[in-house]
Amino acid sequence: MWRHAIKPRPGWKDTVIEQGLVFPMTDHPDGSETPYWNESAWYEVTMDEVLHLERVTEELYEMCRHAASVMASGDRFSDTQLGLAPGTLPLVRESLKRDDLSVYARFDLAWTGAEPKMLEINGDTPTGLVESAVIQWNWLEDVFPDADQWNSVHDRLVKWWAEHLAAGDFPGNEAHFFNSGAETSGEEAMTVAYLRDTAAMAGLATYGHEIEDVGWDSARRTFVDWGGRPIRTAFKLYPWEDMLDDEFGRYILAGLEPEPVRWIEPIWKTMLSTKAILPVLWELYPDHPNLLPAYFDDPGDLLEWVAKPLHGREGSNIRIHTVGGAEDHVHDGPYDTSTMVYQEWHPAPSYEGNRAVIGSWIVDGVAAGMMIRESDGPITDYYARFVPHAIGTSPRPDQETIQQWLAE
Repeated sequence: MWRHAIKPRPGWKDTVIEQGLVFPMTDHPDGSETPYWNESAWYEVTMDEVLHLERVTEELYEMCRHAASVMASGDRFSDTQLGLAPGTLPLVRESLKRDDLSVYARFDLAWTGAEPKMLEINGDTPTGLVESAVIQWNWLEDVFPDADQWNSVHDRLVKWWAEHLAAGDFPGNEAHFFNSGAETSGEEAMTVAYLRDTAAMAGLATYGHEIEDVGWDSARRTFVDWGGRPIRTAFKLYPWEDMLDDEFGRYILAGLEPEPVRWIEPIWKTMLSTKAILPVLWELYPDHPNLLPAYFDDPGDLLEWVAKPLHGREGSNIRIHTVGGAEDHVHDGPYDTSTMVYQEWHPAPSYEGNRAVIGSWIVDGVAAGMMIRESDGPITDYYARFVPHAIGTSPRPDQETIQQWLAE
C-alpha cells in the first residue's frame, strides 16, 4: 500500500456536503479546523492486497461469531462482567439461536506489511459508512474514472434489504430508522439517513426518528414512534449497552412484547461491540496470524500494551504503555474504566507521519470494502482524517462482472 499526494478537486468541500457528508471539517478546541475528508492524498492498494483483506475480513468475522456464542453461553461470563445490564445474556442466546438478521460491521486493522492485525471490531454501531460507500466512490469517478476501488458496500446494502423484503422478513414491508438526538455533529443522523435511503431503494416504506422518541404502548405492549405507529422492524444507530440502560430498555429485558421488534443490529451484536471479545478470540485462536495477544484485567506477559475499556469509541479512555516511553500515553474520555482489556501494542504503519488504520466492511457476512483513516498520533481518535483509496493498475469491471460478484 502506498500513499500519494494529490491536488484536491476545486470546490471539494461543497461537493462532499451535497453528496451527504455534512461534516467535511473537524473543529479543534483552539477554534481552528482541519479537513476530516482529506482528498489531498490517496492510498493505492494492489488487487492482491484487496483479495487478502477480503479473506482475512471474512475469516475474522466467522471467528467473531463463534466467540459471540462462547461469550453468551453463561458458562464463564455474567452480564455485568461484560458491562451489560442484568438479563442481557439470555436474550443474546435466543437471538443467536434465531440467527437474527444482521446487516453490517466494521473491523479496524493495522497492516504493516506482514499480516493485517485486528485491533477491534465494531459490530453494533459502526460509522464511516457514507464516506466509504458514497463519497470516496464519487471521488474515484471524478479523479480516476477508469480505475477501480474495493467498494461494493452500497450495492450489497441495497441487495440485503431487497432480499429480506422479498423473503417477507419485514412485517408490513416497512422499517423505522433511529439515531440519537444527543449527537450533534450530524455523523449519526447522516449515517442513519443513508441506510434509510438504501432500504427505500430496495422498496421498503421507511420512517425516520430520534431514538428518544420511542414510546411504549402499555395497552398493546408494543413500542411505538412519536405518532403512535407500532415499531416492528427498526434500525438503530444507538449502542445496545446504552439502550438497555434506558427507560424503555426494561421492556425489552422483561420480554413484555408479544411480537418483539426486529432490531437491526440485533442484540447478539452486543458480543461484537465489547472489547471483551479480544481476549476471548485470543483464547479460542491462540497465535492466529491476524490476532494480537489480549487479556482481561492485566497485561500478563506483554511488554508493550494498550489498555482499552470494554465500551469506548474514538480512542477514548485508552492507555498505551511502551518500553521506551517515559510515561504511558493516555487518551481521556467518558467511558467506564473499571474493567479493562489489555492488548499487545501494535502501532499502525506511518506514511510520512500519517498513521493509517484500515477499516474493512462486512455486509451480510461478506467483505464489502475498505476505508482508511489516518492520524498524527498513535491513537485513531476524533481528529483522524478519512483518505480515499484506489486499486492501482486495476481497470474498472463491467456491470456483468459486478452483478456476478454480488450474486456469489
